[in-house]
Amino acid sequence: MPAPKGKEAVLQEFRDELVQQGLLHDGDTIGTDDETLLRFLRARNYQLKQALLMWKNCRHWRSTVEDVGIDELYREIDPFDYPERDHVFDCWPLYFHKVRWPSTQLPHFGGIDLNKLQKKMTLERFWKTFVVNCELLPREILPAASEAANKRVLGTFVIVDLSGFGISQFWQMKDYARSSFQVSQDYFPETVARLAIVNAPRGFAAIWNVMKPWIAKETAAKVAIMGSDYKSKLLELVDDDALPARLGGKCTCEGLGGCMKSSAGPWLRERAARRQAWLAGERDTLALLPGELTGPVQVKRAVPPPAVTPSMSADTDASCRRQPTRATHRIRRLSTHRLERRQASLCTSRHTQRASLTSPSKKCDPRMP
Repeated sequence: MPAPKGKEAVLQEFRDELVQQGLLHDGDTIGTDDETLLRFLRARNYQLKQALLMWKNCRHWRSTVEDVGIDELYREIDPFDYPERDHVFDCWPLYFHKVRWPSTQLPHFGGIDLNKLQKKMTLERFWKTFVVNCELLPREILPAASEAANKRVLGTFVIVDLSGFGISQFWQMKDYARSSFQVSQDYFPETVARLAIVNAPRGFAAIWNVMKPWIAKETAAKVAIMGSDYKSKLLELVDDDALPARLGGKCTCEGLGGCMKSSAGPWLRERAARRQAWLAGERDTLALLPGELTGPVQVKRAVPPPAVTPSMSADTDASCRRQPTRATHRIRRLSTHRLERRQASLCTSRHTQRASLTSPSKKCDPRMP
């Protein structure tokens, strides 16, 4: 989405300030393109000072989160493949799935069970997996969605399923929910394009009144709360062959472990090869690059040194013979200096020998035999 009319100057000033303050560098994984900068500006209503503070805080968080920083954490934990992933999905389901947007995030709050979760992993470890899933969205999901859509995709459609969700679960997970909202809004701003809450139970209004203050006004304005009669509304936004069957669509991801665990989408195209190349330093990003949706994985190739041919070697030798080096000139200067000293010494010796035969005032000619 382009900047509102008259805001282009603010964007340029924002970029200039970031560069001047040393807060923006080529290759930063936070993102350096205009759309990334615009996300921070929109989150702060184009108030430059507030956007600068938000960016600065985000950079600090990215460099210090979990004492290692987000880049190192993303290397340690693959959001698509870590040992406890199946267990996490059984206790706190949260996944991305193919849709017309073309990416949807589908948390199922009704499946949350933190007591069960802690039987196989600590809450600290779980939080780390949540953080890398947040980073997954701008780092891999949105770039792949953009490549598949052949246009820039700036946000995801979040569908929160509350089937089976009750007040007891809410009190169990409210602290984590609040922290997750804070991380999403403060460090990944404007990545939620739309949010739908489906299967909202009776009494959810009371829960929503507790949750609403945690959510930024801009995000709250994007929320649509629906009861059980939501399918027709979702199908206006999502293709039925891409919407999971449990939400009224036709997709089952048969043969892929089901929609929840398959995480089906263009972001999985040759992902194992892309991640391996990224970890080996053979590519700068894990994101799907232009052309990789249908073509091979792009890696950086080491440039071999030029082959030395006999003719090149001969030319080099001839060049060295023709063009004296600095060392050669220095040696020549030293040799000349030594020769002059030797001639002077010989002159002194001859002068001494002839002193008794000639006048003392006779000058010595170095050229004399």
